[in-house]
Amino acid sequence: MPIWSWSLPLVGALLLAASFALSLGMALVLACVAALIGAVIAAVHHAEVVAHRVGEPYGTLVLALAITVIEVALILSVMLTGGPDKAALARDTIFAAVMLITTGVVGICVLVGALHHHEQSFHLEGANSALAALVALAGLSLVLPTFTTSSPVGTYTTSQLAFAAVSSLALWLAFVFVQTVRHRDYFLPPSNAADEAVHAAPPSTAMAWASFGLLMVSLVVVVGLAKVLSPTIEAAVVAAGAPKAVIGIVIAMLVLLPETWAAVRAARADRLQTSLNLALGSALASIGLTIPAVVVAAVWLDLPLVLGLEPKDITMLAMAFMVSTITLGTGRTNVMLGAVHLVLFAAFLFLALVP
Repeated sequence: MPIWSWSLPLVGALLLAASFALSLGMALVLACVAALIGAVIAAVHHAEVVAHRVGEPYGTLVLALAITVIEVALILSVMLTGGPDKAALARDTIFAAVMLITTGVVGICVLVGALHHHEQSFHLEGANSALAALVALAGLSLVLPTFTTSSPVGTYTTSQLAFAAVSSLALWLAFVFVQTVRHRDYFLPPSNAADEAVHAAPPSTAMAWASFGLLMVSLVVVVGLAKVLSPTIEAAVVAAGAPKAVIGIVIAMLVLLPETWAAVRAARADRLQTSLNLALGSALASIGLTIPAVVVAAVWLDLPLVLGLEPKDITMLAMAFMVSTITLGTGRTNVMLGAVHLVLFAAFLFLALVP
């Protein structure tokens, strides 16, 4: 195991502890940013070790599940301490994660893969299954609350929240069953795709467990440092006069860094199927696990919760899904498709800053 692979998470953990004990000066902020980047690099490395040991699609599921669980903890902790001002934080973060993944992550993976390999292939059945579940989850959780009439605009009643939570969890569990049991072959790399893992011996069980432990440490450091830096980020957003929704975008970007890096590396290595497994699986977990957890917390602790998107955001979400349907509808990708996704990603960021 390389020295940096375990030293970076440990240094990040020490800086995370120091950030709780000391005031955040400029030097400590810069050190935390460097530690955050180092923890992301370590997380990707250890996720790849675990993935090599357990094989696809379990490896991508491990990273997506681990990051989403910690993301849920981050959202809940901010909601508990932020009060009514954070009623829309879960919505903003989930929407940002879905848009970042469907336009940004997928776009850059398709573009990078196409630049290096011209065209890349993937299993149409797996991508379509994931996209169908994602459209349904996003519609139930983020779109319908804007149009229901039993409660104020953008909110659900308690019974509607319960239905959305149960439906989200059920759809996510169904997808995991399909991905890992019933139709596992839909999510394996096509037989003609290059895969360097075939030519390397898998790590030992002890090495895989060590990497799994260090992966957990790295992810805790990533999310912990993201939370530590969030007041600085929020202050910068307010100083710049940007909308509060930008805070959710920044949080989603920080949390998704490890998965994004891993997905781009896989696409560059001509393993686009792995990239899509990571990207779409993360988006599904982001809704399927976050909504039930947030709903339970909101009902139990009587926290305000706004889920419905604004008309502009609903339009952006619909465009992202329409383009994704076209991109994932042929089983092959090229440069043009990646460019379209990235233009939508740029539009999402621009309109978030200039609504």
